[in-house]
Amino acid sequence: MADLKRVESFQYPSGHYSHLSENQQVQLDEFKKICEQAGYYTPPNLFSGAPASHDDETLLRFLRARRFVPQEAFKQFKDTEDWRKDQGLDELFNTIEVEEFEQTRRLYPQWLGRRDKRGIPLFLFEVAPLNSKNISAYEKELAKARTTSPKAATKNLRLFALYESLTRFVLPLCSAIDRKHPETPVSQSNNIVDISGVGLKQFWNLKNHMQDASQLATAHYPETLDRIFIIGAPAFFPTVWGWIKRWFDPITVSKIFILSPSNVYPTLSQYIDPENIPKKYGGELDFEFGNMPNLEPEIEAAIQWENPSTQKGKNTLPIGPIRWEDGENGVIKAVAVGSEKGEPRRKTIFTIPNPVLPKVIGPAVVNTPVDEAELAMLGVGTDTQPPDTDENNLDIMTPPSDTPTPSATPAPESQATSSTTPATSTTASRAESRADKRDETALPLREGTSDTRYEQQHMTHASGQLSDGTPHAAVNDHGHGDKTVTMEPSTVGQAPKDVSVKPEEPPAPGYIDQAKQVAAQATAAVSSTVGTAASTVTSLVSGSGEKSEEKAEEKTPKRVKSPEEKELDRKIDEQDEPSVEGFLRQQNTSKVEA
Repeated sequence: MADLKRVESFQYPSGHYSHLSENQQVQLDEFKKICEQAGYYTPPNLFSGAPASHDDETLLRFLRARRFVPQEAFKQFKDTEDWRKDQGLDELFNTIEVEEFEQTRRLYPQWLGRRDKRGIPLFLFEVAPLNSKNISAYEKELAKARTTSPKAATKNLRLFALYESLTRFVLPLCSAIDRKHPETPVSQSNNIVDISGVGLKQFWNLKNHMQDASQLATAHYPETLDRIFIIGAPAFFPTVWGWIKRWFDPITVSKIFILSPSNVYPTLSQYIDPENIPKKYGGELDFEFGNMPNLEPEIEAAIQWENPSTQKGKNTLPIGPIRWEDGENGVIKAVAVGSEKGEPRRKTIFTIPNPVLPKVIGPAVVNTPVDEAELAMLGVGTDTQPPDTDENNLDIMTPPSDTPTPSATPAPESQATSSTTPATSTTASRAESRADKRDETALPLREGTSDTRYEQQHMTHASGQLSDGTPHAAVNDHGHGDKTVTMEPSTVGQAPKDVSVKPEEPPAPGYIDQAKQVAAQATAAVSSTVGTAASTVTSLVSGSGEKSEEKAEEKTPKRVKSPEEKELDRKIDEQDEPSVEGFLRQQNTSKVEA
């Protein structure tokens, strides 16, 4: 079971309406004065019965976020009020397309229809369905959205509507149902976040998705989160926690509890009754991610249905936004709003005849201290989180690589002493755990059947490494302290694979290219022939040809004929032209016979 300790913080109901210290009440009164003087707050009218422009619990959310410093709380409160007016959130919530609201609801934490032991609503968020395929399909739907605004991206508008649904419907509903502290409105939520089956790449791809929601809550919906229980953390989670937690502000990080498989039900059952815990986590609640709320019996007993939807044979809420309106004789009505294919929707879903609501007009409430035993189980999430890594070497902007590199893979010696394990208690216990891990890596010498002692093998599968000559691919260092172990069994002991990329050869020429090449060659041949002929004709016409022949003859030395050759020439010259051929034949025949 996770070791949870009480922490001096503003955990519900401490620091909330009717449970303020003397100093906190003084700061609340000062905060109201500052807001009223600036025109951002109107106090209740005791004569007309008009309520205040903002209830005390809403103002306290901003004060708690700023540690009860009125000036700092006012700055954030003013920025939020200006932002709400600029974005037109009232109109957005009343007119958003119902189907578009539902598409977005399925990608974020979903209300179970249940509360914890203190009356705080429970939300479930399964991360695995948010894969690249579903996110891509959702982004395509955003391009076809009816609800748009020139002042904000469509996906942000839908996220605004979800937070409005939390503060305008879910939290007021839980505040109207009986609980241990009915005098204190419910202004926070608990979240079970299931990350089972989520890979490293999916975590990184969801960075913006998670940051958008966290930053919006921190800026304009402060102190709406009580705590987060993370379930199903994969083996590599401790190594990536260093950069995941930097997606959120420090206060949010302190509310995150990371539960091991053996701690899931024992820890959840401390805060939640078994009938309100989903079956997959050891409880009794029939709920699947994507369902509409499965309302608890206490809520069912307090409401009167008028136009419910049904789910698995049981009444439930319809899709789309729902807001509260005052009825007669103190009755409050849950009215479905929004638009259906451009047509306004307005339908009363149920009423609450006798809501449990705090007194908003009349004498100031008397603050009462919170029982120490009630706060004994309150803790801080950092007690269940992995130890911090070296912040100076963290790069939270570069996505982790899925392939190892030589520089990112440590040598066997450094790998032998490295270990990452989640800590579940104090810093001292973390240090002891790390010391134990280092001791475990100091393997003893192995003994054979005789007295001969053998040194422990290295660079083998037995010690967690590949054999000599193989890259250190067994350990992949993705940065930020993120290391995973991978290995191809069929390559143990083999030399490194040749993974070089051969240069691409140019494609063979097609018929058209071949024809162009032949035509070009023919053209070149014709041009060469014509040029040679032209040169020859020009030379003949100009007489340069004869001169060239004369020069060639001059350069060639004349051979001196022998006396026999001269005598033969003389005889040939004496013969008549027709007799020359016969004379030559006779001469050749005589030589052969001789």
